[in-house]
Amino acid sequence: MKKQGFTLIELMVVIVIMGILAAVAVPKLFGMIAKSKASEVGPAAGTYIKLQDAYVSESNQLGTWELVGYVAPGASSAGQTSPQTTNFTYYGTGIASATSIDASTSVASAWKADNRVALNDCAINAGNWNIAIAANTNGNSVSYTATTDCDQLTPSFEKIGK
Repeated sequence: MKKQGFTLIELMVVIVIMGILAAVAVPKLFGMIAKSKASEVGPAAGTYIKLQDAYVSESNQLGTWELVGYVAPGASSAGQTSPQTTNFTYYGTGIASATSIDASTSVASAWKADNRVALNDCAINAGNWNIAIAANTNGNSVSYTATTDCDQLTPSFEKIGK
């Protein structure tokens, strides 16, 4: 009579291989989860820049979130201060009202997002995704500088507005 099945050694080898694969895959999985949570920041910032550019082109002024019609993720209406999503809080306090553009115009924090949850190595409120605005030398346009402390999660964020 022929016996069929796996020996204990064969089963142990398979379990060890599965354990090694899990040990490699789980940290990668958590990294991808953090990147997916951080992925909402790029489109939100890009939308703000497009709306601000359109407003600057029409009025030769910088506008508040409400004036440019920007609705941040999690906001119920345009201009709402500090709207929140599950992962981020958004701020737009750098421009108090319509601001004429001249050579000295600069706003250090026209758009900002802080993470509300820990994202891998970025502790809560440590991400500081920020967009600064400065007037160009021609006097009728602006340039944007995007910065973040968590560039490993959003590597292309600093290219926004360029």
